[in-house]
Amino acid sequence: MKKWMVFSVFIMVLVLAAACGNEANDSPQNDEVVSGTADEKAVTLKLLESETTGEYLADSRGMALYFFKKDKSGKSNCTDECLKKWPPFMERDFAVPEGFKEKDFGTIKREDTGEEQVTYKGFPLYYFVNDKSAGDVNGEGMKNVWYIVNNKTVFPK
Repeated sequence: MKKWMVFSVFIMVLVLAAACGNEANDSPQNDEVVSGTADEKAVTLKLLESETTGEYLADSRGMALYFFKKDKSGKSNCTDECLKKWPPFMERDFAVPEGFKEKDFGTIKREDTGEEQVTYKGFPLYYFVNDKSAGDVNGEGMKNVWYIVNNKTVFPK
């Protein structure tokens, strides 16, 4: 039991250290494009397909990206408890898949944390905590306000 606790603490310290070490001094400004070609970028977003939802945008690990219907273009309305279930997509440097336009991606500065969150067509992007592995789309249609993103997504006005 003691060995597992020590191992768990060690892993948590490694994760925390990695997260703290990834901060960049040249953070993008609001609505600045943060994408590029796959040759220039280490991370590539993907367009995947699910039998239940059709095509959807995913990060480089295959984790689905969502938007919140109650957000406004350029502003996140998901805060506090909401963020525990819907963590923001914060990748800083990525390439976009075929069928998407680089200019449609940008960032906003979150009012609650001050961190940069990636947007698609102005709407902040999120993960869903119950998506445990690549290909999961468990958040699609959740409470009629959470939806996967694809290149046909129509955002509320």
